Amino acid sequence: MPVRVLLVDDEPLVRAGLRAVLEAQPDIEVVGEAADGAAVIPLVRQVRPDVVAMDVRMPLLDGIEATRALLRTVAEPPKILVVTTFENDEYVYEALRAGADGFLLKRARPAEIVHAVRLIAEGESLLFPASVRQLAAEYGDGGGNRAARAVLERARLTEREGEVLRLMARGLSNAEIAVRLVVGIETVKSHVSAVLAKLGARDRTQAVITAYESGFVAPG
Repeated sequence: MPVRVLLVDDEPLVRAGLRAVLEAQPDIEVVGEAADGAAVIPLVRQVRPDVVAMDVRMPLLDGIEATRALLRTVAEPPKILVVTTFENDEYVYEALRAGADGFLLKRARPAEIVHAVRLIAEGESLLFPASVRQLAAEYGDGGGNRAARAVLERARLTEREGEVLRLMARGLSNAEIAVRLVVGIETVKSHVSAVLAKLGARDRTQAVITAYESGFVAPG
């Protein structure tokens, strides 16, 4: 089955460019477009995308609030890929905090756009881990976020689960973690699932942000 993508951006040229790049791939299908975040929820319910590629800055409802609304109101929400002009942008970090699964620069090359959509859809590794780490270092709470620290304390991760979370924060995929820890990939998947469940995180990105903001992993 192809990855179903919904494009949300107030610039028609950006939507047209993304559509042209993505529809050139046999395993990706663009199933809809919207010009503002306010249209996201009804469109998601109508076309049921796997991934929403969403601009972070839009006039009526920006990508941050659209992400929060989508995750709050849709029972099985799609993955959310924030599309942005600037990499080192507090808006991007707030969107990730709100629940977005990763971000993509508008100036990215076609191959990078396709890779980002596929990776977000698969959800087995962190997209642009170095950039997420940089954003956490600049806009996070430096390990002083009380809520994140409380989440880590309640989670009571085992030593091995802590190792897995640290490797996730470095951007390693399940297969790479399996090689690093000399265990089977199914064992890694079990550990990742346990980490996400204990942290109450919907995906790797949210788990890693919690790890950074709690001070469990240093973003620098």
